[in-house]
Amino acid sequence: MSHPAHPVPSVFLYVMIWLTLMVATGITVLAGYQDFGFLNTVIALSIAVTKATLVVLFFMGVRHNTPLTKVTVIAGFFWLFILFGLGMSDYVTRPWLGVPGR
Repeated sequence: MSHPAHPVPSVFLYVMIWLTLMVATGITVLAGYQDFGFLNTVIALSIAVTKATLVVLFFMGVRHNTPLTKVTVIAGFFWLFILFGLGMSDYVTRPWLGVPGR
């Protein structure tokens, strides 16, 4: 019998990751009803990044994939951050104009 090229995750691992994602979704909903002041965005983004990391590593199979796939995923996120940075640099440099008539 031949061995697979990479380890095959068990169904138990997939179920545990899914349960973790469901718990994190519940935490997201609970955090949405709370007022943490200036930390609202930080908490929401932390939960979202954690959930996205689990999905990319386990459900998309990047964890046990080739180094080229890992570099491609990292390059994709790097490009996304560049686009966010360009968009935010445009947004923060615009002058705040008042509403006419007020």
